Amino acid sequence: MATALSRDVIQWQKSTYSGGADGNECVELAHVEDSLLLRESDDPDRILQVTKGGLAALLDQLRLR
Repeated sequence: MATALSRDVIQWQKSTYSGGADGNECVELAHVEDSLLLRESDDPDRILQVTKGGLAALLDQLRLR
């Protein structure tokens, strides 16, 4: 990950619509500097770092399918 922030400092947000009894069936999102961080709540050590523009382009392409 390009950012030097400690994982303890990152404030993850989870949807209130998360499924499952323990709420571990969702994607969590955090904003750090110029990037967005994404992870699955059931695999918190695997983090995807993207730019806002990169994520917007990905979502646009997925909507077209």
